[in-house]
Amino acid sequence: MDRTQLYVGGTWIDSASGRTIDVVNPATEEVIARVAAGSPADVDLAVAAAKDAFPSWSALAPKERADFLQAAAAALTARTDELGQLISEDMGMPLGFAKMIQVGLPSFNLGNFAELARTFAFDGEEVGNSLIVREPVGVVGCITPWNYPLHQVVLKVGAALAAGCTVVVKPSEVAPLSAYVLAEVFDATGLPPGVFNLISGYGAEVGEALVVHPDVDMISFTGSTRAGKRIAELAGKQVKRVALELGGKSANVILDDADLEKAVADGVGKCFLNSGQTCSALTRMLVPADKLEQAEQIAAATAAAFAVGDPNDAATLLGPLVSSAQLQRVRDYIDKGVAEGARLVTGGSEPLQDKGFYVRPTVFSGVTPDMTIAREEIFGPVLVVMPYQDEDDALRIAKDSEYGLAGGVWSGDPDRALRVARRLRTGQVEVNGGAFNPAAPFGGYKQSGIGREAGTFGLEEFLETKAIQR
Repeated sequence: MDRTQLYVGGTWIDSASGRTIDVVNPATEEVIARVAAGSPADVDLAVAAAKDAFPSWSALAPKERADFLQAAAAALTARTDELGQLISEDMGMPLGFAKMIQVGLPSFNLGNFAELARTFAFDGEEVGNSLIVREPVGVVGCITPWNYPLHQVVLKVGAALAAGCTVVVKPSEVAPLSAYVLAEVFDATGLPPGVFNLISGYGAEVGEALVVHPDVDMISFTGSTRAGKRIAELAGKQVKRVALELGGKSANVILDDADLEKAVADGVGKCFLNSGQTCSALTRMLVPADKLEQAEQIAAATAAAFAVGDPNDAATLLGPLVSSAQLQRVRDYIDKGVAEGARLVTGGSEPLQDKGFYVRPTVFSGVTPDMTIAREEIFGPVLVVMPYQDEDDALRIAKDSEYGLAGGVWSGDPDRALRVARRLRTGQVEVNGGAFNPAAPFGGYKQSGIGREAGTFGLEEFLETKAIQR
């Protein structure tokens, strides 16, 4: 499948660069597609198309915008099998999970944003003699990652279009294929030209051109904290609005009255989902010091049951990492953990098989808060188990991070669990394994980002507030 063109102004065009980017299947290391390597000149065309489309799209009744989103949601759902296979080949998630998560979540969110467009109070609120209206921010540049390549695009695009904005999307060059399918879907709905534009390419070239473009009113970015800081710096020179969903090093606090077997087993799964390539993964497991050995045994046994292999095999729970660069990054962190004195309970950095970017599911214990593997985001199936003395000590360790994206609390007393959850400085906390809610606000404190995605809070990110005095 070759996608060597760009989608601009409602049509497929050749890139001004004439270059392409190879897309590699991380399980086989084979090139499965090529996409266009966009250029700043392509960004100029896409932004101009989005700017031209903005007046009429923003003037459209919200319920009419909702109809386009609802049609796109139905089209994604109808193509679940095809999209699941494509994303699995593109970034390595096992096929069953890819269909359920990588396609199911964006399909839900497009439908949810359609419903919000129909029901959200865009105007009518009165404060004294002022009428308060909510208006779209304008042209939005959406820069998205490879770990949830369709979901992260939809969280931005669905909310922005529902709000009345127009968009230029720059998907990750590592896993761009599902974004091309989304462009096909929107095109088939009859979405007006210029409302959705797709420019594939490298971040340093296409991404930065989007960020600094004077006709882009807002940047919505998901990715590393390092890249987020760069975007904030560039956007700040134009006082441009940014929404940043960045990294995490989330703590899972297992209190002394919790069901240890259930909590540890669930925590391993929350760390290893998507081969650990999840920004909100619960990668720091905090357990009572007197239960450390027992927790290690449970974690090791659970990790051993995570079959690593071919994403098309129904028995596979862990697919490959997305790229050779990511594989080397994770191996380096594992080696650093050993070098700094952490105890390797299971796994390690040794090669797992000859072909594919696979890494062993790994558990460290005896990890102290100053160790690199306790402080930096690894983005692989690497869990660190950390002992604590009492509840206050657990909270001290949990909060000792530059990140604040997610967290978990386990306790036999639901009221106690909720009290501890309230004390964590993170954007979301799951209590006793509480299920992920795709309509709830997602985002972080501290260096985990600025703003929220999903649901009503995600929609509001793309709105300006105007007071009209009468």
